Amino acid sequence: MQILTYVCRSLQAQRFCPRLPHVHGLRASSTASPVGLTRFGNSSFLAPPSQPRLSSPVINSRLFRTLAAASYPDEHRPADFSVARSTKSTVGLRSTIPGARMASTQASENPFSSLITDLPKPDGGSYGKFYSLVKLNDPRVDSLPYSIRYLLEAAIRNCDNFQVTKEDVEKIVDWEKTAPKQVEIPFKPARVILQDFTGVPAVVDLAAMRDAITRLGGDPDRINPLVPVDLVIDHSVQVDVARSANALQANMELEFSRNKERFGFLKWGATAFKNMLVVPPGSGIVHQVNLEYLARVVFNSNGILYPDTLVGTDSHTTMIDGLGVAGWGVGGIEAEAAMLGQPMSMVLPGVVGFKLNGKLRTGVTATDLVLTVTQILRKFGVVGKFVEFYGKGMSELTLADRATIANMSPEYGATMGFFPVDRVSLDYLKMTGRDEKKVEEIEAYLRANNLFIDHEKPRKDNTYSAYLELDLDTVEPCISGPKRPHDRVAIKDMKQDWQSCLDNKVGFKGFAIPKDQQEKVAKFTYEGKPAELRHGSVVIAAITSCTNTSNPSVMLGAGLVAKKATELGLEVKPWVKTSLAPGSGVVTKYLEKSGLNKYLDKQGFSLVGYGCTTCIGNSGDVHEAVAEAIAANDVVAAAVLSGNRNFEGRVHPLTRANYLASPPLVVAYAFAGTVNIDFEKDPIGVGKDGKNVFLRDIWPSNQEVAEVVATSVLPEMFQETYQTITQGNTMWNGLDVPAGAQYAWDPNSTYVHEPPFFKTMSKDPPGGMSVKDAFCLLNFGDSITTDHISPAGNINKDSPAAKYLMDRGVERKDFNSYGSRRGNDEIMVRGTFANIRIVNKFLKGEVGPKTVHVPTQEKMFIYDAAMKYKEEGHDTIILAGAEYGSGSSRDWAAKGPYLQGVKAVIAKSFERIHRSNLVGMGLIPLCFKEGEDAETLGLTGFERYTIEMPPLKDIKPGMDIRVKTDNNKEFMCVLRFDTQVELTYFSHGGILQYVLRQLLNK
Repeated sequence: MQILTYVCRSLQAQRFCPRLPHVHGLRASSTASPVGLTRFGNSSFLAPPSQPRLSSPVINSRLFRTLAAASYPDEHRPADFSVARSTKSTVGLRSTIPGARMASTQASENPFSSLITDLPKPDGGSYGKFYSLVKLNDPRVDSLPYSIRYLLEAAIRNCDNFQVTKEDVEKIVDWEKTAPKQVEIPFKPARVILQDFTGVPAVVDLAAMRDAITRLGGDPDRINPLVPVDLVIDHSVQVDVARSANALQANMELEFSRNKERFGFLKWGATAFKNMLVVPPGSGIVHQVNLEYLARVVFNSNGILYPDTLVGTDSHTTMIDGLGVAGWGVGGIEAEAAMLGQPMSMVLPGVVGFKLNGKLRTGVTATDLVLTVTQILRKFGVVGKFVEFYGKGMSELTLADRATIANMSPEYGATMGFFPVDRVSLDYLKMTGRDEKKVEEIEAYLRANNLFIDHEKPRKDNTYSAYLELDLDTVEPCISGPKRPHDRVAIKDMKQDWQSCLDNKVGFKGFAIPKDQQEKVAKFTYEGKPAELRHGSVVIAAITSCTNTSNPSVMLGAGLVAKKATELGLEVKPWVKTSLAPGSGVVTKYLEKSGLNKYLDKQGFSLVGYGCTTCIGNSGDVHEAVAEAIAANDVVAAAVLSGNRNFEGRVHPLTRANYLASPPLVVAYAFAGTVNIDFEKDPIGVGKDGKNVFLRDIWPSNQEVAEVVATSVLPEMFQETYQTITQGNTMWNGLDVPAGAQYAWDPNSTYVHEPPFFKTMSKDPPGGMSVKDAFCLLNFGDSITTDHISPAGNINKDSPAAKYLMDRGVERKDFNSYGSRRGNDEIMVRGTFANIRIVNKFLKGEVGPKTVHVPTQEKMFIYDAAMKYKEEGHDTIILAGAEYGSGSSRDWAAKGPYLQGVKAVIAKSFERIHRSNLVGMGLIPLCFKEGEDAETLGLTGFERYTIEMPPLKDIKPGMDIRVKTDNNKEFMCVLRFDTQVELTYFSHGGILQYVLRQLLNK
């Protein structure tokens, strides 16, 4: 039984306690203070305040201070990428931004300069100097969570009483008292990281901003990244070819043929913009490359040491938190502002302390652990919070295990899942080929600045907003699905759970298959041989995603499962689309070193590419015969993948059931051919001796896995891989790169198109907007994800985006994916809400990307309805349930609705990054009052809505806003502009418009 300990401290309970459902075995911690506790059953909770405030650590550019007066030197970067690196020198802010001198005159010398301390080397000399937290001599600092100390160090180091004030520093020092008050602080990350799906639109926006600033009379060279920017191209490769020895080369050739234009654009960006590094396609997955290569852990800039921190345009940026680097995902819009030197504004978050005890039992993987943690934290409620792991059990986890847990922070809702640096972290740096002298410097700095955990020394636990505790030996093998990452199912319960899913009404855990149809067999012919599918048949089995492919234990474990099964005579059915897509070339090296790659190859898990592939929906087509059998017989087909997301419609349009599992279990389910199985009782196949083979017969012990890891994973593999990565590849190096500071837009391009966001922009801000007599474009229920709003996968042949492409001579085979075409606003606005599994209440049960045009009652594509409303001069709004915008960080999930004419979204709750992206595009996010939603208020969506926004000067963050309908209903909502800076973005029409005007006017 899992033992989950929890206690809420201080007023932070207002966000956690009221929403925590019952968890079996929950007990109150003996360390809890009894003051203010309310008892519910066997658990103790702090009584929430009478009016809890809806807020989250919103990451945005800071309003009250202009651009930084200090430069961000391009130091201590990994080896130069000769084909994708600007030849221009890195220029500090004073020299790149005219008018920065005026900003610097308003700043003062750092008031904390007395904290600067020399860090001596053991053998003489100095590593450099640093701002010492110890020298603050403040006992409050000693009990701060490590994650908050990173924010404190950044504030102290950047304090100039202009961009960052002494008051800001004091807020962080006094975190235990100030965090419950939702105070705002500035944060300046050390760097920004991008992937190509979100990176292309970011570079497109930067190019468009250069055009706009030129049109308004400014200097285009003002638009340049002022912090190091790393962009890894990993989202473009698709599994077109699988189960083939030449799959890697074939898929890469197809990737380049489809994406040559956008790859050329990114290569232009690497040369046109200063301080930008582009990692070529075919190199790996951004978060694994970050973990194994890009991460600095500690910077040393001009003799000043400071922690490596970052924000990224991918929600799984949090993977780096497993290495003790503080990083999280933000919207592309916000990342662009950070690149341009804007300090970022965030609400000082609460921190949940998650204590780990014991160690995992044999046969239990890091994937089983992360799915368990995800379920626990999602039930607990950590949206907008940091989660910090600690305890003796932490020292029992490998760095790769920690990275797996940190990676899935978005799935459990936290901003970060942070593991402070300890001896395991340093050993990982050495194992991955980092320079030993650099590792010594990292350790010396972190120990000296009280940012290092030594598990061998007695220490007092930090203070946290709330506490959780998990005994690792209670974790059991599991998977998650069929439609959400936090719907964990123990392997022993899977068969029963699957039967329940068939019976249950359509929902997150239901398909509503009539009893008499549940045993239906779909017979078909596959390559001349008879084949059959049933509900639950596995048609995709993918070892994919940085979540797991960065972990040698589970990857080599998958190889051992394949080896044992092959030796017993098992074979994966040929119609199961199997694939292996690791996050770096290191995986290939250690699989080959172990000799296990040949067993994976034999069972169809051939190397298909180095990229995200199936995890983000780039799974490619299943065999035509399989697709026809599924469609003709309405089979609930299954995909099993080692990814981090399984939302409906994401993995593949034809797999309604999608399960997240460890790589060894992916292989096991491929052999079984179905998810309708109890691995403890049912055989997964028949061996060559005619005997049944069970999972236990092919499952490796922890000792077996550890032995093969020890002999197969070597530091030189990492060094060789990343020396090669800097050289690019033949196809990348052969790309022609256009020259010039401003991009030469091709009006006929269907990949890269000049966006309309700045074309009509004036020098003066327009002020806030009102919403009057708006029609409801869409009426949603709960858990509408960014995959629903802005899908990344295949472009359906009957969609408005497909029509646009075909009208321009693009053949269906060349459609590529929505994600690959994010540089073209014409495609993306048509792809907004184009997910074929989207459920809109207007359609009364019908699933798909259509809606009702209210004035005519005509059913049409959502894009067509939106354009019709715009032509008629009508505003539109969206009604939604809880967790609106959950899932991947996608700026187009906000840009798309903006271009469709949506003015506001009224929801029960928002995912953190998506709400921030809506604000960044100038849309109004509103939350229904607690206990209310569209249904309780009797709203059908056929009404017209007026949002009574007060004059701009009277708007306050989090204030109540009245909404009226044309049938005399009225209700109050909470305005989810969470900071004053967001109100200013609203007045400018968006964050980038604000930044552009600041650059223009300075």
